[in-house]
Amino acid sequence: MAPKTPNADPNTTYSSAASAKSEPRLTELWRQHAGALWENGRHKDSCYAFIHEIDAFMRLQKIATYDDILIDRLVNHFREIDNRNSTINRKLSALYRLLRKAERSGQIARLPTYLRLRERNSRVRFLTAEEEAAMFGAIGARNVHHELLCRFLVDTGARIGEALALKWGDIHNNTATFWVTKSGKSRSVPLTDRAAQALDAARAFGGSGPFAAISYPNFKYNWNQARKDNRFAGDPHMVPHILRHTCASRLVQAGIDLRRVQTFLGHQTIQMTLRYAHLATNDLDQCAIALNAVNSAHTLPPKPRPSQPLPRSGRSGAAKERPGKPSATTIRSEEKTVDSRAGSAAG
Repeated sequence: MAPKTPNADPNTTYSSAASAKSEPRLTELWRQHAGALWENGRHKDSCYAFIHEIDAFMRLQKIATYDDILIDRLVNHFREIDNRNSTINRKLSALYRLLRKAERSGQIARLPTYLRLRERNSRVRFLTAEEEAAMFGAIGARNVHHELLCRFLVDTGARIGEALALKWGDIHNNTATFWVTKSGKSRSVPLTDRAAQALDAARAFGGSGPFAAISYPNFKYNWNQARKDNRFAGDPHMVPHILRHTCASRLVQAGIDLRRVQTFLGHQTIQMTLRYAHLATNDLDQCAIALNAVNSAHTLPPKPRPSQPLPRSGRSGAAKERPGKPSATTIRSEEKTVDSRAGSAAG
């Protein structure tokens, strides 16, 4: 949906209009600093659109300087045109990067204050095995090279821009190293058998890298045609980035811990990876198993139960004789027998 054009308000006052020094327009700052701040690619193109959108808003609302009031009004405007917090954060992040450069260059007096908006976890959509087969088959029927790219993306979790910028020299020892990344930090990932086979097959198409000859608009066109063929046209989540979600989801479902998934995908924060945590349905079972093992190791063998104690004399009425020891009555009887025998012998 095309963004709504903000209406110019003739009664709007200049934001911090009392500033003694006139500050340059965003379009002029972009012309001066964009080449140093952003590498050429889709991310730079997106930032270009964000900066020019904000510049158009400032012109229509007659805002001349960059301060906290501007940020508040931008947030309000973006929410009015139904931008999500994540989209607003991306737009203002591009603005801040440009303004920070301008502040260091002495072109603006002060960098405005902005607290990043809280982002809600959006629905994570990933491909089933059947959906993957259907989409890849439809794409391959139009362009085999594009199908190879899909197979590589779903098994490496790479962003499309990272894969398109991959060079043959970046592949060695069954590992691909991505140098052109969103975070600016290189990342190396091991290759699955399927990803390695896709790279080998891509050599037939030439180019400085396995997918360097692919035009993103052409790839996107074939992807959208495959969506229509498989009746996914009404699914807003069925975009090429779903391949990255699919890779992450399969890793988590296979029991790979989230820290490793974060490193594999190149997420700058663990919060990005936590979107997939709910897929680890059996992950907590390991906690119970571990505690059972600890409990078993720490449990002492049971003590033997004491035997039944013998009753003490005088407590149960008649005294019980100890086995093997004659009683006093028996001794007296035996003494009488001996005396009678002695008297008979004397007579």
